[in-house]
Amino acid sequence: MRALLVVNPKATTTSERSRDVLVRALRSEVDLTVEYTRRRGHAVSLARQAAEAGVELVVTLGGDGTVNEAVNGLMTATPPTVDLPRGPAERLPALAVVPGGSTNVFARALGLPREWPDGTSMILEGLRLGRFRTIGLGRADDRYFTFCAGLGLDAAVIREVERARLRGRVSTPGLYLRSAVSHYFVGADRRHPAIRLERPGEPAEAELATVIIQNTAPWTYLGKRAVNPNPEASFDLGLDVMGLRQLHVPSTTRTVTQLLSGSPNPRGRQVLRLHDQTEFTVVASRPQAFQLDGDYLGERQKVRFASVPHALRVIC
Repeated sequence: MRALLVVNPKATTTSERSRDVLVRALRSEVDLTVEYTRRRGHAVSLARQAAEAGVELVVTLGGDGTVNEAVNGLMTATPPTVDLPRGPAERLPALAVVPGGSTNVFARALGLPREWPDGTSMILEGLRLGRFRTIGLGRADDRYFTFCAGLGLDAAVIREVERARLRGRVSTPGLYLRSAVSHYFVGADRRHPAIRLERPGEPAEAELATVIIQNTAPWTYLGKRAVNPNPEASFDLGLDVMGLRQLHVPSTTRTVTQLLSGSPNPRGRQVLRLHDQTEFTVVASRPQAFQLDGDYLGERQKVRFASVPHALRVIC
């Protein structure tokens, strides 16, 4: 089996020595080529080129951002034509994810261990046993995502965390919580909800302050604790949505408390919940912070979301 290992050399939980160990382990099972990312977006082109060259497996070593780029490279590739009637997932290389970031939501959602050595062992076992799973993806306009997207508050928090990291701060649960509290009280316009969600054949859901979209559960982790706004979200179903109509202090505090305490299905008059959605469009009256898979992508005023079933094979 021909395989490509895409390595993010800035991955926060790996070292040169650990990467060497991983390469040796993978080479015991596959015909391996190793490529290092040199800039943001580089993993997209590396994965696309691998798929178009007929590589059968793409492995990523990095965080959720590296995974997202590799997935987008695979999904936009034109692989060699083969007679496989089961759909596009069968014509693309399979994906294996070695956790190397600070949170690794996608890998953990697949059931992989949090640490890269244990994750590597499970991937090698999956290769030997042929243990693959076909999953669905989400799509936001022309970009794919694996586990989550968001417009509004959560994306603005990610923007603040990324700015802090550029100043040398380390990404920790505490940094996210402090950034969330700071933005909520200082940066957010809590009085004038700007977002509207539109679905084909359904009344629009207007005056939303923030929207979280999930392709699986959980949405994220704070250390070992899963944070789960939409616990029924699944790789095997459509997209799930949780929106907050207002960001009043009492209702927002209640919702956040429910999320952090592990309470399933946060509810309240200010909470909008939608399950297993095929497609919808989010429109805002003013630019909103936008994120996919935990990466801040700038501001948007309109994004069309769609579920893409049976999109990709993964080793799990």
